[in-house]
Amino acid sequence: MVKMSETETPPFRYTAALAGEIERRWQDFWDAHGTFYAPNPSGDLADPEHPRSGAPKLHVQDMFPYPSGAGLHVGHPLGYIGTDCYTRYKRQAGFNVLHPMGFDAFGLPAEQYAVQTGTHPAVTTAANVERYRQQLRRLGLAYDDRRSFSTTDPEYYRWTQWIFLQIFNSWFDPSAGRARPIQELIESYESGARGPEWAGLSATEKRKLIDDHRLAYVSEAPVNWCPGLGTVLANEEVTPDGRSERGNFPVFQRSLKQWMMRITAYGDRLVEDLDALDWPEPVKLMQRNWIGRSRGAHVDFPVASSDGVIRVFTTRPDTLFGATYMVLAPEHELVESIVPAAWPEGTHEVWTGGHATPAEAVAAYRATAAAKTEEERTADGKVKTGVFTGGYAINPVNDERVPVFIADYVLAGYGTGAIMAVPAHDERDFEFATVFELPVVRTIETPEGFEGAYVGDGAVINSGFLNGLSKDDAKAAMITWLEENGKGAGATTYRLRDWLFSRQRYWGEPFPIVYDETGLPIALPESMLPVELPDVDDFSPRTFDPDDANSEPETPLSRKKDWVQVELDLGDGPKTYTRETNTMPQWAGSCWYELRYLDPKNEKFAVDPENEAYWMGPRSEGDPGGVDLYVGGVEHAVLHLLYARFWHKVLFDLGHVSSFEPFKKLFNQGYIQAYAFQDARGFYVPAEEVVERDGKYFHGDVEVVRSYGKMGKSLKNVVTPDEMCEQYGADTFRVYEMAMGPLDVSRPWETRAVVGSQRFLQRAWRLVVDEETGAPRVTDEPLDPKTRKVLHRIIAGVREDMEELRFNTAIAKLIELTNTLTPQGTVSREAIEPLVLMISPFAPHMAEELWSKLGHEGSLAYTAFPVADPAQLVADAITYPVQVNGKVRGRVEVSPETTEEEVRAAALAAVAEALAGKEPKKVIVVKGRLVSVVV
Repeated sequence: MVKMSETETPPFRYTAALAGEIERRWQDFWDAHGTFYAPNPSGDLADPEHPRSGAPKLHVQDMFPYPSGAGLHVGHPLGYIGTDCYTRYKRQAGFNVLHPMGFDAFGLPAEQYAVQTGTHPAVTTAANVERYRQQLRRLGLAYDDRRSFSTTDPEYYRWTQWIFLQIFNSWFDPSAGRARPIQELIESYESGARGPEWAGLSATEKRKLIDDHRLAYVSEAPVNWCPGLGTVLANEEVTPDGRSERGNFPVFQRSLKQWMMRITAYGDRLVEDLDALDWPEPVKLMQRNWIGRSRGAHVDFPVASSDGVIRVFTTRPDTLFGATYMVLAPEHELVESIVPAAWPEGTHEVWTGGHATPAEAVAAYRATAAAKTEEERTADGKVKTGVFTGGYAINPVNDERVPVFIADYVLAGYGTGAIMAVPAHDERDFEFATVFELPVVRTIETPEGFEGAYVGDGAVINSGFLNGLSKDDAKAAMITWLEENGKGAGATTYRLRDWLFSRQRYWGEPFPIVYDETGLPIALPESMLPVELPDVDDFSPRTFDPDDANSEPETPLSRKKDWVQVELDLGDGPKTYTRETNTMPQWAGSCWYELRYLDPKNEKFAVDPENEAYWMGPRSEGDPGGVDLYVGGVEHAVLHLLYARFWHKVLFDLGHVSSFEPFKKLFNQGYIQAYAFQDARGFYVPAEEVVERDGKYFHGDVEVVRSYGKMGKSLKNVVTPDEMCEQYGADTFRVYEMAMGPLDVSRPWETRAVVGSQRFLQRAWRLVVDEETGAPRVTDEPLDPKTRKVLHRIIAGVREDMEELRFNTAIAKLIELTNTLTPQGTVSREAIEPLVLMISPFAPHMAEELWSKLGHEGSLAYTAFPVADPAQLVADAITYPVQVNGKVRGRVEVSPETTEEEVRAAALAAVAEALAGKEPKKVIVVKGRLVSVVV
């Protein structure tokens, strides 16, 4: 008989090659059998014969990816693998699990690639989506693929456009605190309930009045205009130094006609409903801060030289007597009307900016401010700039004349675009007053010797009828005075501003809107949806000289004249209309995708009410409903989540959904980061070619410097899941990512450490499979009592860890069980089958293969997850450390049933020598833990 070489790999060892064969075979099996299909209660996806039909439901969702041309690197699937492990466990635990995956496929990269190459974005996007699908399939992710879609699919964005129409055809009723159909508003005007003025308006005037109430409306809005890209940019697309994130072009503040969404109407509900959500507190805080709800008062300052009034909002009406000047945003609509022809007599030279007239000073300052981003304008620590308008306003509480400045730190879109400045008690106002030598009047009692802006509490001073009151009492008293004297009113404002909802791009959802001869928008009927993107010859918006701040947008769609001008019959005969040529922002498709997953083939509804109520409806009083678990990066803490909550609440108000929040529980996964290496020139070198010698790092013979951060192509440190699957197998890759540390903590990638996870799976494999013959090697003999106790302790611990998403500690327990069983040689089925079932969420392909080798038919996906026997969790004995005056002097081992008196007696006997005959003052028994003796 020929003896195998010690270096030769046994034929049935669990190698990367064998893992790859097993994984592809089981992936084909799952696809062929629809293993992970989740049944709906009604409609095309209902299945009364499904093993989980009628079971408790669980809806788990990942933040879906943008399918970039680069594909996935090993950091991307961290959350996807985590949710897959969790949902596989919950499916085995008896739940009907919905775990879908789609693609957020509209976006600027595909459009820019189209501009560069002429390849249609749809072609690029389809290829990228297919690559992502294949990469995700290779990882064995258990998705219900019937529910997959891309936001670029016309059958999907038909419903995105439908939701836009629901918002457009709605208004927010402050008295009811919710959205209502716009038709109800029209009827209230027609009935005279809102006054007699309606009857005297022309048809166009009536339309304008109604349009001013809509939740989606067209408005002149301050925007980030980037001539070099030819488009308006969202704030998040602008760098801190006022340039475009893509292309590094200058960005200017301009007022342009744009589509807006009235998200501010929902400010209170967006804040208050956070209390109903199981979200990380830092994310809730970020949303509260972004919304920025402030309670205070609106105060009217009459303009000294005209009938105009400057309205400000202040959270500190108690300090009104200390308002010594005012500041308007440079874009404020009143600026031009209060600028006189010449500087008033006695104007301080530092106020003029060195200009001969107020008009020149204002024009120059406005031009400078327009070249700055909001972030630059409001940055802490920057030197305060501004210029006197030449106008004055009257402080309503003391009739003092106060000069009116413009300054870039006041924004037109925040509050009223104007502030009353109280330099004694506001740091920014004090800095400005110091630069421009303006008076400072203290209205709060300030500690002796204090210099600067005092923002603490104290009694009110120098404030007439408010003197002696506390801050809170003075606030209330001032609001009452303002209201009684017609000078203002109590109010609530928000940092949140209405959502700029249009982009001058091609690759986005078209608006279902046309314009008639009045230039006012008209909603297309639902029967005309979807409005599909037409093919165009040129995908790029018209670009301009990067410094041409006065240029005007020209969109790619506006050049498609035969599409823009369209003849339609909208109820009053065929007429020619003009289509909206802006497109929706990339956020639109992700604002509601969780709903479409529930009913993706439905052609009558965005989601059938019965299916929405089943998967996302509230289950008890106060339950917000929504996705049971939503997993994604914390970088989406504000914008995506805020916009999605807004859309969902509108749909809730209109009766389209039963849940008032889209995502009940949120979990932010950490990031996989990586080391990058630079040579002396600062150039990055391939990380996989770097070796460590004597604590230093070398690329060839050249020493390089190591840094730590994100993984990226430009840093030459990308590792792809495809490489890992090829070298180790998908199951090993999955186990490694889950074992690296807590799911919500970032961690460094280390390819060389992956082999540890592979060795664990090889040991588990050997417990079932003879590496020489491939035959099963388990026995039906019962476990010995000691091993049985270990098994059930592990089962209980793994179940607890899985419920809390502690996958790394669950894997550690499975390694412990594997190591316990390995020395036993042939192992009992009593331990092996639970081990295989517990491994299956992490290494599903290998577990399926072992399950079949153990003699079972089909998939284990619906096999019950092991449950610990409570009797096996009771310890055989408990060891009590015995302390004497705080120091351990002995130990006693007793049965768990031993009474406290018996434990006390045994403990005293164990430390009799240490007591040396002394009578204890106290003997404290902490059950199951320790005995403390005090002498």
